[in-house]
Amino acid sequence: MLSNLLYIVWDVDPVMFNIGGFELRYYGLMWALTILLGERFFSAFAKREGFGGEIVETGFVWIVLGAILGARVGHCLFYEFPYYIAKPWAILTEIRNGGMASHGSAIGMLLGMWITARKHKMAYVWWLDRIMIPVAIGGALVRLGNLMNSEIIGDITTVPWGFKFVRLYGAMPLENVPVQHPAQLYEALCYIVTFVILMWLYYKRDMGRRHAGIMFGVGLIGIFLTRFFIELVKVNQESFEEGMLLNMGQLLSIPFIIMAGVFIWLGVNDRLPIARPDKKSGGSPKVRVSKNKR
Repeated sequence: MLSNLLYIVWDVDPVMFNIGGFELRYYGLMWALTILLGERFFSAFAKREGFGGEIVETGFVWIVLGAILGARVGHCLFYEFPYYIAKPWAILTEIRNGGMASHGSAIGMLLGMWITARKHKMAYVWWLDRIMIPVAIGGALVRLGNLMNSEIIGDITTVPWGFKFVRLYGAMPLENVPVQHPAQLYEALCYIVTFVILMWLYYKRDMGRRHAGIMFGVGLIGIFLTRFFIELVKVNQESFEEGMLLNMGQLLSIPFIIMAGVFIWLGVNDRLPIARPDKKSGGSPKVRVSKNKR
């Protein structure tokens, strides 16, 4: 892929293989791996902390539904509202044409976890803290899928690691294709760093059971604060963003960044409930909720 020391030529087919008209794309594979990793992580969390498997089964259904539907609906509402309000059925019928928003996915997962917590009478923050681990590594995988699709690209640049996304420019001669920031890789790297920090907090510092809310806040900072700044070197996804002081990705990140600060403060001051399994029921998903005391 290296053509010289000044840029990288990126000309990857987004389709892994095509059998009888059925296409498997790298992007779809990354989403599938993200869902699988999420289930594996929560199974490990439940086992480590003494919860029954029922909470994982319920959470898997609602969180996955929230993530996928939220990502799709979020894109349609945030980025192409006039088109989809005129053709609401296209939200589902044109899903193969692309369009998934990470902010919408986050909102969908928050709703899915709330439903799960209500069903099992758990502390909502238990889910919020732990979801950030699979979300961080899953976000990195999805951004690699975006790279395979040659989408969510950065502005023109002179950095030596810049990419020429030749598939976006048709038959344009290679020498005329601009060198652009690989914004997908920037985000993926930030998410991997966030994942490592969260794993350390959970397994080495036992933060999820000592101070509820801190992991959720740290995860939001690692994902949405970095997203806010990386947007500065991204090409705007929609034409209406041109001329805006902050683009849609930045505007949608601000509430999550504020939420991060609130949860970190609440966690440091032990203001949030801790969920622990009910030993009398052998790890039943019905849990008792307590607060840390200083």
